[in-house]
Amino acid sequence: MGRQLTQLELLRELEPVAEQNLNRHLSLAKEWHPHDYVPWDEGRNFAAMGGIDWAPEQSQLSDVAKAAMITNLLTEDNLPSYHRVIAQHFSQDGAWGTWVGRWTAEENRHGIVMRDYLVVTRGVDPVELEQARMLSMTRGFDPMSAVSLADIHPDDVPGESFLHAVAYVTFQELATRLSHRNTGAVCNDPVADRMLQRIAADENLHMIFYRNMCEAALNLAPDQAIQAIAVMVMNFQMPGTENPNFRRYGALMAKHGIYDLRQHLESVVMPVLRTWKIFERNDFTAPGEQTREQLAEYLESFEKDVLRFEERRDRIAARLAGKREPQSV
Repeated sequence: MGRQLTQLELLRELEPVAEQNLNRHLSLAKEWHPHDYVPWDEGRNFAAMGGIDWAPEQSQLSDVAKAAMITNLLTEDNLPSYHRVIAQHFSQDGAWGTWVGRWTAEENRHGIVMRDYLVVTRGVDPVELEQARMLSMTRGFDPMSAVSLADIHPDDVPGESFLHAVAYVTFQELATRLSHRNTGAVCNDPVADRMLQRIAADENLHMIFYRNMCEAALNLAPDQAIQAIAVMVMNFQMPGTENPNFRRYGALMAKHGIYDLRQHLESVVMPVLRTWKIFERNDFTAPGEQTREQLAEYLESFEKDVLRFEERRDRIAARLAGKREPQSV
């Protein structure tokens, strides 16, 4: 392996690519306004303003849709944590700084519009939602928290690695896009579906920026980049793990096809790895080749985990279906 590039060297070398992709993003990003996606005529006062407080029967959302909407909104709410991570790993000058600010501003709209929709339509309990927001934001989220020091190059310090950050957000943005899009489909409300499709379109453009930056990093420092990619794939966790009820809601979302292991593998991880031509590249040295082999072994193991999850899910579904069948007389 050649000399390891420092954080500063990576950022300097890649800034022209960042500027190109920033300009590309600005040329494609559609201006939109949260207030245009909320059915304000459905709104009414709560008890503190002389109205009626929330009750479960007021919601038109299914339990699955509620779980997904709450999970997705709390994830968007933790924007300060994500901004902190990105700002620490990227420069706040030049194209990098402009991107960090623009990305943060665009992401902020997602939480605004989702909360307005849920409060106006009384889709979920606003008191529980606010309590969950306070708790999840106090806890914060750091994608590096699940990564062992042993998985990171000795010259890297957790929380200060540009390559790990840009690899993580590439997969995370695509995962979030998929979750929003599938949530819209289960809401049974064209207003919610339109809103979440708009958010998903933003997430896709964000993913493309990060994916292109990571590809440029692969071309610049192949061994360093593949190491970061492998670490983040093998230790990936969705933002939202800090949210109350995350495991229960996540299981419900997986059960109903909003986001599950199969989708994570086939619709998030593998498409990105194919775009980067991870298993076709010939520019890795021995350490990079070893990392690629480890990644391949992990993906093979993950596929087995997916099959076990699906088999268990199908058994549970069949058992529940049997219980619902009427008994013959």
